[in-house]
Amino acid sequence: MSKNFSILVIDDNPTDLKLISSLLANNGYDVSSAQEAPAGIELAMQMRPDLIILDVMMPIINGYNICRLIKDQAEYSGIPIVLLTSRSNEEDHRIGREAGADAYISKPFDSEGLLCTIKDLLNNYA
Repeated sequence: MSKNFSILVIDDNPTDLKLISSLLANNGYDVSSAQEAPAGIELAMQMRPDLIILDVMMPIINGYNICRLIKDQAEYSGIPIVLLTSRSNEEDHRIGREAGADAYISKPFDSEGLLCTIKDLLNNYA
């Protein structure tokens, strides 16, 4: 990788947050994380990451609404967002697309599949 891409992971599950963050860091990405939606939104606005990985099922603000919030702001709308969630039916995928998500990956996820999706999105947006 010629550039160290920054990725923000927002997930209320500490185990998933640690697993995803470690996977990304071990593959050369600069990783920041937040365990709560409001902190994640604030961090996204401050750091303007190259990509955001976002859980859907979170207290306070769900991932669909966070995605909409970020994508509705012109200065942040170009940040690719991957929804990573245990919700896997077609209706959930449709809602994710309508919210502006660039990819939707179901948990449990395949590490190589997640890394390929991230690489493709970063190549398309860089």
